[in-house]
Formats: sequence, C-alpha cells, structure tokens
Amino acid sequence: MAQTPSLTKVSKSTVLLVTSLAGFVTPFIASSINLALPSIGKEFSMDAVMLGWIATAYLLTAVVFLVPLGRLADMYGRKKLFLWGTVIFTFASCLSALSWSSAVLIISRVIQGIGSAMIFGTGTAMLTSAFPPGERGRAMGINLAAVYIGLSLGPFIGGLLTQYSGWRSIFWLNSAVGLVAVVATLWKLRAEWADARGEKFDLIGSVIYGLGIIAVIYGFASLPDIWGIGWAAIGVIVIIVFVIWERRVPSPVLDVRLFGNNRVFAFSNLAAFISYSATFAVAFLLSLYLQYIRGLEPRDAGLILVTMPVIQAIFSPLTGRLSDRIEPQVLASAGMGLTAAGLLLLFFLDANTALWFILASLILLGYGFSLFSSPNTNAIMSSVEKRLLGVAAATLSTMRLSGQMFSLGIAMLLIAVYVGRVQITPDNYPQFLMSIKVAFGIFTLLCFGGIFASLARGKSRQVAGRLHE
Repeated sequence: MAQTPSLTKVSKSTVLLVTSLAGFVTPFIASSINLALPSIGKEFSMDAVMLGWIATAYLLTAVVFLVPLGRLADMYGRKKLFLWGTVIFTFASCLSALSWSSAVLIISRVIQGIGSAMIFGTGTAMLTSAFPPGERGRAMGINLAAVYIGLSLGPFIGGLLTQYSGWRSIFWLNSAVGLVAVVATLWKLRAEWADARGEKFDLIGSVIYGLGIIAVIYGFASLPDIWGIGWAAIGVIVIIVFVIWERRVPSPVLDVRLFGNNRVFAFSNLAAFISYSATFAVAFLLSLYLQYIRGLEPRDAGLILVTMPVIQAIFSPLTGRLSDRIEPQVLASAGMGLTAAGLLLLFFLDANTALWFILASLILLGYGFSLFSSPNTNAIMSSVEKRLLGVAAATLSTMRLSGQMFSLGIAMLLIAVYVGRVQITPDNYPQFLMSIKVAFGIFTLLCFGGIFASLARGKSRQVAGRLHE
C-alpha cells in the first residue's frame, strides 16, 4: 500500500493552489450559466423545465460518477484523476461554447459532469492528505473561499458576458480558466496519493449505484407525471439492492457501514445534503424572478445575485480556522439556523419586493452558509481513515450535488405544477411567482430540520483525535 508523501517533500501551498484553482472553475460555470438561461431558452426555444435540465444533466452525471471515481482515486492516485478531470472539464466547456442545438449543449454538460466528478472526488481528499488536523480547517476554508469566489464572479461576469458578448462567451472564458488549471497542475503539483493501492475495484456495485441514482433523479424530475413516480420507486429499490451488495463485498466502492458505525460521518453528510437541498435553487429562482418579474438586465441581476457568494468567500476562511479550535457541531448548527432565517425572508417575496430586502436576505444566507460549510467539511474529512479519504470526499460531494439536484428538482416540479411546461410569459407571471413562494417555504422547513441533523452528529473533534493518535 502506497504511503502518503511526507509533508517535508510536499508543498502544502502548491496543493492548496491547484485544488483552489480547480475549485474556482466548476462553480464559476454553474453560477454564471444561471444568468444566461433566458438567452439560451430564447435561442433554442426551450421551456422553463428544459432549461432546468441544462443544470440537472451536469449535476446528475457528476453524482453518478463521484463515488466510483473517488474510489479509483484512492486506488490509482488522486492527483492523476484530478488532472484528467480538469482536462475533461475544459474540453466540455469548449464543446458547450460550440453547441448548435439544445441537445448538444446538454450532452456537453454531461461530459462536464464527468470531469467535475473527478475534481470533486479528489480535491478535498488531497487537501486532507497534505494538511495535518490542526491546519486542515484553515486550508479547507481557503479552498471553499475559492469556490465561493467562483460563485461570486459567475453571476457578475456571466451577466456582463451574456448581455454584451452572448452566452457562448461564458463557456469560452471557462475554457481558458480550465486550461490555466491544467497547466498549474502539471507544472506545480508533483506529489501523489494512493492510500488504497492494490485493493479491488467494485465494478458491479458502481453500475448498480449509477443505475439507482439515474432512476431516482430522472423519476423525480419527471414528476408530477405518473411514470415519474414509477421511475423514482424503481431507483429506490435499486439503491436498496446496492446497499445490500456493498455490505457483502470485501472491497466495496462505498463502505456503507461508515453510515452505521460513524455517527459524525453519517450526520455531517446528512446535514450537507439538507443544506444544499435548501439553498442551491435560490440563485436559479431569483435569476428568473429578477429578469422576468422585475425586468432587470442580466448584468443587473448578476450584481444582485453576487451578494450571497461574496459573503461566503469572505467568511469561509475565518469559519474554517475557527473549526480547528471550536467544535464543528456548534458552528455548523448555528450556520444552519441563520440560513433558515434567510430563506424565511425570501418566502415573503412578491412582485414589488424592495431590492434592498432581497440583498439583506442574500447576505444572511451567505453568512449562515459560510458558518456551516467549512466546519462541516472539516468534520467529515477528519472522521475517516486515510485510505478512505477519496471515498469520503466523493461521498461529501455526492451529498452536495444530490442536494443541489434535489433543490433544482423541487423548483422544476413546482414550476411544472403552477406554470406548466411552457415558456414563462407575462400571462403566467402570477403562477410563476406562486411557485417561487412555495419553493422558499419548502426550503425553509428543510433547513430548519437540518439544524437537528447537525446537532445530532456529536463531538467530531473526539473522533478525529482517536483516528490520529
């Protein structure tokens, strides 16, 4: 079994640099594309539900591949998969820019999802490998700040590019940034980690897992049609089969016993899923609200939406450093409470809501989420053995992306119920606004429940201490 490189031979700053650079690229495209959706919909004559698939196709693919690729990273090298993931992501960005139909654009987003799965399943694990427990929270906070900077610049730059250069320019810019990440990884990062080298890969379990996830998400996205319920039910059955299979194989792709035997790992991941389920669709819904209901230009809508990720970028390094000294259970639970309060404010949104009220809500959401995210990530990655770091990072990313899909799924379902599978026009603005209000009501209840999941994890610092004795 390969040993983790000595920290005297590995530049921790280099690991932080390349993972943060790649961490910037993926959320940048995810947030910037929200501002381009109306323009894309107009060019390709896509309705609101189909527009949602531009984001969902990317997220679904990433979730399907995350856990298997995280396991392969533990076995064959985290840097190797990280590099290839960045290459694939950059290629897919170029293909998106060249798309000549909605089908080609969605296919390119699928490829982008595969590359993102390689990045998400390795970046956090590489940071955990390079930084000792006493410095890990600060490193993860800085890395998350890069993620939120990507989220921050996405709406602003995406709005400007869409308005003045067209939506395709967003993907061209993303291709250039991705290329810089590839060069930086090849030039600067020389260490490699493969703590599970020599172990077998569970191909059958990976296939079962992927089929189950696809069926559940496809079924959920197809609601309220009756066959959507059928697909979702089939997916749940397949996932149950996956859990049974994973408990019996000697080298599982996902050690499901972690969820039963590791309270910190289980409840921290549950809290992450709930948090992203309650918050991810905020930008999607507000982007459509600001441009359709309020009539703002993409540039101006982007300037408003940039508020939440800017606050996250500012405070994430601080909360990450605090999680090295203060129990993550306390910090993350407080952050979840503040996030629930921000979502509750948005529940009162109407056609004449003052823009300052929306900005204040986004500030509260951003601070609450930054208080939750870094400590929660630190708790998860410090609760497992080194040989499982890739799987732990992939599991966390799976919870994050599954939550994001669930969040978008709720938004798309409500739009389909209240508006229908038609383009959003002034005639259906009242129905569209009602779907937004109901969505924020559901998100508020979800986030409130997440407070208890966060508190239930127990003392994560005690678990981390036992693992590193």
